[in-house]
Order: sequence, then C-alpha cells, then structure tokens
Amino acid sequence: MPTSAQRPRVLSGIQPTAGSFHLGNFLGAVRQWVTLQEGNDAFYCVVDLHALTLNPPTPAELRERTRVSAAQLLAAGLDPERCTLFLQSHVPAHTRLSWVMECLTGFGEASRMTQFKDKSARSGADRVTVGLLTYPILQVADILVYQANYVPVGEDQRQHLELTRNLAQRFNTTYGDTFVVPEPYILSGTAKILDLQDPTAKMSKSLGDAGTINLLDDPAVTVKKIRRAVTDTETEVRYDPKAKPGVSNLLTIYAAFAGRPVAEVDQDFAGQGYGALKAAVADAVVAFAEPYAKRTKDLLDDPAELDRLLARGARRANEVADESVRVAYDRVGLVPPPT
Repeated sequence: MPTSAQRPRVLSGIQPTAGSFHLGNFLGAVRQWVTLQEGNDAFYCVVDLHALTLNPPTPAELRERTRVSAAQLLAAGLDPERCTLFLQSHVPAHTRLSWVMECLTGFGEASRMTQFKDKSARSGADRVTVGLLTYPILQVADILVYQANYVPVGEDQRQHLELTRNLAQRFNTTYGDTFVVPEPYILSGTAKILDLQDPTAKMSKSLGDAGTINLLDDPAVTVKKIRRAVTDTETEVRYDPKAKPGVSNLLTIYAAFAGRPVAEVDQDFAGQGYGALKAAVADAVVAFAEPYAKRTKDLLDDPAELDRLLARGARRANEVADESVRVAYDRVGLVPPPT
C-alpha cells in the first residue's frame, strides 16, 4: 500500500526531554526537520510513549516535558501549514500496529538490539522491563503506520531502521504488499556537536550540565559555558578534529550558524586567539537562542493555542495511520469492527 502522495513522505520523532533541547539536538536533528518541510510530506511527533521505556518521569513531569518539547519544535521553525506535528500518544494506531509487528519479530531478533543487550547485560534480564525489549518494534510501527518513504537517521539509529525494513518486507512477503519499505535519509552537512568540557564525546545531558548548551538557558549562562569550553595549550585557531577537538567543536558551532563550511571558517580568526573565537560562538548562539526561547515561552503561555495546533496535527496523523492499520488488520485476517 505505497503512499500515493506526490511528495516523498518523511517521518521522525523526538523524545520529550527534561527542560530544554540542547544545541546538539537542534543542529543534529531539529534544524534538518525544518528544512525537510520543503518538498516533503513531513510527519513529526513527540514520542511520549517512548519516554516510559527507561526511568519514566512522574505524570506531571511527562506532561510538562511533552508540552515544552512540542513548543520548542514549533519555535524552531516547524510550521503546521507545511508539516504534520503531533504527539505519539494521540494516535492509537501506533500501538495497534506495534502488536502485529511484535508477533512477526523473533525473540532473538529483539534481544540483539543494542540498548536491550547492553542494559540487560549490565543490570540483568530480570531488572529491565519488557518495554525495553519491545520499544524498537513500537518504533517500527511509528514509521510504517505512515507509509514513510524516508527516515532521517544518524549512526545510532541505523539498527532500528534496518529492523523496520526487515519487518516491512516480512509482512509484505507474508500478507501481500502493504507497507512502504523506508529508506534512510542521510542528513548531509549535519553538525555533530560535542560536549564543551569533554570534546571527545557527543553533547549529551547525561555528561553533565557544564558541557551542554541548553537553548532555553539564560544568555548569561550560555556565554559563561562557552567561555569555559575546553580548548588546548596552543593559541592558533585551526580546524583539526583529531589534534584540536575542543577548538574544532567551537568552529563547528560557529560554522553551523554562519551557514558556511566548517573547514573554511577558521580563516575568520587568523591571527586571533581563543577568546575571539569563543566570543563569536557565544554571539552566534545567543542571537538564535534568545528569540527561540521567547517563541517557546509565548507558545507555553497560550496552552489553548498549543493544544489546537497539536490537535490539528493529530487529526491528520490519525487519518493516515488509521487507514494503514485498517488494511494491515484486514490482511492478517482480523474481523472488521462493527460500524
């Protein structure tokens, strides 16, 4: 049942994290989502059901994180006129299709998924939840239920997309051509942002706050973190990720906001020191983050409007997803519900 849309369909989701998106989230994923609205039938969701998989937040925390994440996506430039933005839990077809896909997935296949394998090895199989085992199959349903042609992926998501492709092909072989087999959409020119205090590691809240640029932080906090970013004992500003990872990370951030190749922006700082580089990076980040934070706050201060936008997205998402489930249930032989 391939999509008949003239434009390719793209699907991606993001977990509702605590507080602010950090700079790595934005430059590594969300900014590309904004670009992909043009020329694609783009579906984007806050995957609030996946937030229950590991160390689930309290009910109040989950609601707040979900709304803040949705507001930040809109503040970043997602346009409800050009994309479909919704909450995963507002579309029951995700979990309805997930059960069918679970019944096509071998236990060994699921247990070889990296996060389950690593977590169960560290904690013991009886200390992890069944949700950790099955959440990759819910991710499969997240994608297939929209008949997505492309899924933006980084290296850490390739295994999940391969499982999606395998299960789509397995269903199609068993029950007839039903699902689009999605292709990876490799994001060209995506900036990999590293931790300011440990520039050998990807920026992540799990590494601590000092090395993370949170886009909703007060500008003074952001400037302070950038000024304290780890560099090296030299003084030359040069892009060399192996020899100068800290300096190269700052140049990567600067280039991303300047819209120029990172390999050439070091020429802007010829004859200048690290202080000039850090000041330029801070100016570039704050110039984006201040209006971004204001737009986010405005959306959160008008919950009725935020709910309206999410409801609009959910209506479109349900229309597409319900039809996929209807066909899939018919193909496996489930009796249609009474009308």
